[in-house]
Amino acid sequence: MATDQLEEIVEKLSNLKVADLAKLKSLLEEKWDVTAAVPAAIAVAAPAGEAEAEAKVESTDFQVTLAEVPADKKISVIKVVREVTGFGLKEAKELVEGAPKVLKESCPKAEAEEIVKKIEAAGAKATTKGL
Repeated sequence: MATDQLEEIVEKLSNLKVADLAKLKSLLEEKWDVTAAVPAAIAVAAPAGEAEAEAKVESTDFQVTLAEVPADKKISVIKVVREVTGFGLKEAKELVEGAPKVLKESCPKAEAEEIVKKIEAAGAKATTKGL
C-alpha cells in the first residue's frame, strides 16, 4: 500500500469521534475474529484521552448574543438587529434596549461570525458561544 494511502487512512481515523472509533473496533474484531485487549496500564489512561478527544471537537452551532449597545449607536444597531432577526421595529428596539440579549439561538459558525461583524460595524458588541 502506498504511503499516501496510509496517510489518508490515518487522517480519516483521526477525524472520527470516540464513539465511532469504538464501533470500528467492534467491527474489526468481528471481521478478523480477534479481541483487542487493552493492558491494564493503558486502560487507566484511556478515559483521559477520550475526554481530550471530545473536548477537541469544535462546535458546529453557535448562539449569538448582543452584549452591549452604546446609547448613541442604538438606531444603527436596531437596523442591523431587524435585518438579522427579521423582527419588526418594536421587537428589535426592545431587544436592543434590553441588552444583553440572545439574537440567534442557533446558527452555523459562518453565519454567527457574519452577524457579529455586522453588529460591531454598527457600533455595538456581540459574542458567540458554541453549542
